Amino acid sequence: MRSFTTLETQRLKALTENSVEVTVIEPTYTGLKKSILDATGTVRNYLKNKSLHDYGTQKQGEANKILISSYLLNDTKAVHTTASLYRPNTKKGDPRIWFKKLPEFANANDILVITSFKQELYIVNITQVDILKSIESPILNPIKELVDEIRSLNNFVSNELLLLLQNIANQGPIPGMLKADTSIGRTLETLLGIQINSSKKPDYKGIELKSYRDKRDNRKNLFAQVPDWPLSKFKSSTEILDNFGYNRGEDFKLYCTLSTIVKNSQGLSLKINQELQQLIETSDKPKINDFVCWTLEVLHKRLLEKHAETFWIAADTHIDANGIEHFQYKKVLHTKKPIISQFDILLEQGLVTMDHLIKRKENGLAVEKGPLFKIKSKAINLLFPPSQTYNLI
Repeated sequence: MRSFTTLETQRLKALTENSVEVTVIEPTYTGLKKSILDATGTVRNYLKNKSLHDYGTQKQGEANKILISSYLLNDTKAVHTTASLYRPNTKKGDPRIWFKKLPEFANANDILVITSFKQELYIVNITQVDILKSIESPILNPIKELVDEIRSLNNFVSNELLLLLQNIANQGPIPGMLKADTSIGRTLETLLGIQINSSKKPDYKGIELKSYRDKRDNRKNLFAQVPDWPLSKFKSSTEILDNFGYNRGEDFKLYCTLSTIVKNSQGLSLKINQELQQLIETSDKPKINDFVCWTLEVLHKRLLEKHAETFWIAADTHIDANGIEHFQYKKVLHTKKPIISQFDILLEQGLVTMDHLIKRKENGLAVEKGPLFKIKSKAINLLFPPSQTYNLI
């Protein structure tokens, strides 16, 4: 695919800023003439992720062609058409896609965006159509109507959650439901009717909740992810604890923070191997050195899975005469879709760190509440695109 022009980039940005997820395709002269386009990897992944079509399971031949209702849009009209998704009998059956009537809307090497909405496809030529002008127009047009519908649907859950949080905030300071550092989140989730579980999925209808005490400049949890044991020298948290743990009271544990910038008191640190695309935990003990690793691909996937949409909820706290901590939930930072390339940079800069929380159980095995990947408060806006802030009180 050719490089986008400045205008095309701006028009694509206008869609993403309005919560419209798209894939992109560039028709060639031959493709338009023969009514056939290659379904590139990005197009195939998009259709699969949207549960519209999986070329990987599609058999070759005309009889196995899939048709999807579609619309060709510009700033004045929406033309109904059909998308044909198929794999020809020739050669290896390379995935193909075609939109009937497309030559009426596109020239060779134009850039087309494709978006899915309610199990139909919508195609807009961002080379020819001024997307931003259409979205901001006071007059209703096909593009504005589609973007407004998508944005409204995507914001429905966040608006619902925001209203619930405002109702909780209006109750004033709320006593914590347990004496623990996690009380702030547990209390809020209980008030929202969310059952406590160990699921890795976001907390509220696809939105992750992260509560924190506002006066602390603490790091904030991003996600938990165990190492890739098959690729690692050590094969368990027990092995890590045996080599680096310490006695603290009645416990044998390893509670520590690791960074790519400095070694901790156990002589442990992180490093990124760009060639292997791995994050590696290493020791200054010569006989151990590198001992566990994570593939960057898995860490990226966990970040996207956990923080597709997140409410970072700040609260003021005070402890009453009975030692009970109270929470006044007051503010929300609403983020969406982290910038994956930034995650690696923040790791290298020590702004994303990892915590071990390992303790020996009575049976001699280790249990770990993580490892937890955390981000420093000041770096949240470096990981996520421009975000919205809501005051609850």
